[in-house]
Amino acid sequence: MRILITGGAGYIGSILVPTLLERGHHVTVLDTFAAGDTYLAQVCANANFEPVRGDARDMSVVEPLLAKADIAIPLAALVGAPLCARDKIGATTLNRDAVVDLVKRTSADQRVIYPTTNSGYGIGAADAFCTEESPLRPVSLYGVTKVEAEQAVLEHGNGSSLRLATVFGMAPRMRLDLLVNDFTWRAVNDKAVVLFEAHFRRNFIHVRDVTKAFVHVIDNFESMKGEAYNVGLSEANLSKAQLCARIAEHVPGFTYIEAPVGEDPDKRDYIVSNAKLEATGWLPDHGLDAGIKELIKGYRMLRNGRFSNV
Repeated sequence: MRILITGGAGYIGSILVPTLLERGHHVTVLDTFAAGDTYLAQVCANANFEPVRGDARDMSVVEPLLAKADIAIPLAALVGAPLCARDKIGATTLNRDAVVDLVKRTSADQRVIYPTTNSGYGIGAADAFCTEESPLRPVSLYGVTKVEAEQAVLEHGNGSSLRLATVFGMAPRMRLDLLVNDFTWRAVNDKAVVLFEAHFRRNFIHVRDVTKAFVHVIDNFESMKGEAYNVGLSEANLSKAQLCARIAEHVPGFTYIEAPVGEDPDKRDYIVSNAKLEATGWLPDHGLDAGIKELIKGYRMLRNGRFSNV
């Protein structure tokens, strides 16, 4: 297949692109490559890889690339509530408008596989799992823009959406601001973390299992199109305090305390069912504990905090 990935040099793309190339697909990556980093340098020798410098909002760049694609995967986004709150215009134009514009330009035969976020569920009921049928009630601009873009993809008729849990794990283009990655970094380097609203719950998923989900949808597209799927670890619906307890099992001396005052600017609080995706035959390969151990090893090599969106 010929696959166009916008934002393909980011955290997920730096794992997804090499995997798709290994499977024999032709992959075009449209990215600003703003920092001049070489996260995809290892695939430049592959004749099926084509990097293009440009902005996913510029349809004069997107359109000719899209015309040659069988599948479009719009990864380009401002990811996370804090980043979107700082750049509201950028969040709206990139997270929503660019995806809507791309979908408008796809033919009935072209496929769109869209990565959104399960933060669209906002605040879930106390003990009820959010399924793909649960109401979408995002509590941040990030969640709102991703939900609206997902709607455009599903209305296209030849699209599928992956509602990603909070992603963790090592990748060439690292992200240190994601919750598991962040808390493990603090455990390794500071031995302590202060939690705001430690009872807030999240679901989590390894970055390589996100790639596995994309591959699964590509391989089973006809039976999965037109639907949204939660992508997470069913054994990892955890509060922030519970997550820290798991990390403490692997980092001796790690202390975590809940602040008596203050609040989390990201008000998401929910648990998620991944049964729908699992019923199609997809299962994750990487558990939370294995991911924490992986991060601990990775952090022996990282010595600064530049890999962050906050």
